[in-house]
Amino acid sequence: MSVSVTLPALGESVTEGTVTRWLKAEGERVEADEPLLEVSTDKVDTEIPSP
Repeated sequence: MSVSVTLPALGESVTEGTVTRWLKAEGERVEADEPLLEVSTDKVDTEIPSP
């Protein structure tokens, strides 16, 4: 089952980011609020949780 993941607001002036690393493999079981990927912006590097 596929689920859309939306990039949360990371700051007022941040409009885009780059996925630097996926923390889960394709097809791997993912629980709610579990770290899913890492994102890098010009101001912050952070983990994004699953929906």
